Amino acid sequence: MKLVLMGTNDFVVPMFDAILRAGHNIIAVFTRAPKPSGRKQVLTPSPVHNWAVAHGLPVFTKVSDYNFSPDVVVVVSYGVILRDNVLSSAPCINVHPSALPKYRGPSPIRTAIYNGDKSSAVCLMKITPELDAGDVYMRQEFEIGENDTNADIESRVSEIGAKMLVQYLSAPNDYVALPQVGEPTFTQKFTGDDEIINWQNTPTQIHNQIRALGCGRTKINGIDVKILQTKIQDGKFEILKVQPAGKNPMDWKSFVNGLRGAEIKYGQ
Repeated sequence: MKLVLMGTNDFVVPMFDAILRAGHNIIAVFTRAPKPSGRKQVLTPSPVHNWAVAHGLPVFTKVSDYNFSPDVVVVVSYGVILRDNVLSSAPCINVHPSALPKYRGPSPIRTAIYNGDKSSAVCLMKITPELDAGDVYMRQEFEIGENDTNADIESRVSEIGAKMLVQYLSAPNDYVALPQVGEPTFTQKFTGDDEIINWQNTPTQIHNQIRALGCGRTKINGIDVKILQTKIQDGKFEILKVQPAGKNPMDWKSFVNGLRGAEIKYGQ
């Protein structure tokens, strides 16, 4: 089958790799343009860009350059709104990591973890002009453990999404798209301000914040600290890894030892 792939992030690569291994003819890969990265702000291609180059596939970073007539356009975490030049060229499908119509928008995995959801789903859906509102071809639910991080769930979604795409593309006429049922809810992009810990929140809320966003920022005994990893074990909240300002990440015990017996004051 002749395909155009559109995606950007790390967790997209295993899905696109599965499609390539299934023997499809990938005529173009669209991804976001390189972005400045690191202290030196070096322009860095996206993971999907690097994957496409490694496999000798033509890469495009402007959706305005789209001028193809594939059998199907596959879109996963692309981050660009598709216009009629794409939508009218072929059937367009998308892997969306939420139990649609819940959590439409840009951050469904992080939002589910942040809210403490115990389960979610992966949906293979038809793309329409309205955001994440298309009919659903396939849906598979999965559990979210109380210590699962965003990276953990992205890995799970990659595995489920890869299987869905390979199945669907092997016989697309076998699948009927069904309308989404229920009242939609929407997500927003998280910002740096969302990482700031409010110690008035419950330990579970703080734990969910850190595992969803990758860190929580606070002061501990006057030191600016990123809390990188926490867990809940037998109902007890524990800090596992931190990064004080200007230092490398360290385990919590090493950080506490550096306080030389001082009483720990969170948020101060």
